[in-house]
Amino acid sequence: MSGKKINIAIDGYSGCGKSTTAKAVAKALGYTYIDTGAMYRAVTLFFQRHGIDIQDEEAVAAALNQLEIRFNYHYPDKKLHTYLNGEDVESAIRTPEVAAFVSPVAAISAVRRKLVEQQQAMGRAKGVVMDGRDIGTVVFPDAECKFFMTADIDIRTNRRVEELAANGVEASFESVRANLLERDKIDSNRADSPLKKAEDAVDVDTSHITIEDQIQQVLQIVNTVIGE
Repeated sequence: MSGKKINIAIDGYSGCGKSTTAKAVAKALGYTYIDTGAMYRAVTLFFQRHGIDIQDEEAVAAALNQLEIRFNYHYPDKKLHTYLNGEDVESAIRTPEVAAFVSPVAAISAVRRKLVEQQQAMGRAKGVVMDGRDIGTVVFPDAECKFFMTADIDIRTNRRVEELAANGVEASFESVRANLLERDKIDSNRADSPLKKAEDAVDVDTSHITIEDQIQQVLQIVNTVIGE
């Protein structure tokens, strides 16, 4: 292998295992993992806490200038946590209340411009694994490896219900399914950076494979590119 560093873009729908796969791939390669979804969730949390009207362009612009989002390892659980203005908000951004509003917030052009700029800066040195909805099309259109993940909606719903339960949050199958479908609709139809597969992305359907299998599927392709 040449040992060269590349950027890896993983896009797709909620509940397909994007983040889990991206984290594992980054760990296996010694790369930096960036959770773009957490960044949009952090902005949503800030807007909710401060009563920001997302229809008010001036209020949105002013709020964006007041927040700083960072990722740091939380050593007690050995996981990467999201920090908003110095506060660990990893648990707060995973609630159904934030999930219900993250897609409308992420559809705001000013929000996307602000975060895409930060995300691109994070990837300039290469060696980054980033997952989201517009990574391969907007953030890293020149990424050396791109993947697009999909899965059956009911399987995605069950995964999200289990994920919430593991974090101490109870949510019904019906409410989670409705939320995922609504997010799919908003994300795929927004005017700015809609969710879509990059032309050169590799399809990964995670409906009936284990998380270990999808990680290995991605790593096999990545290692081939790194070794070229």
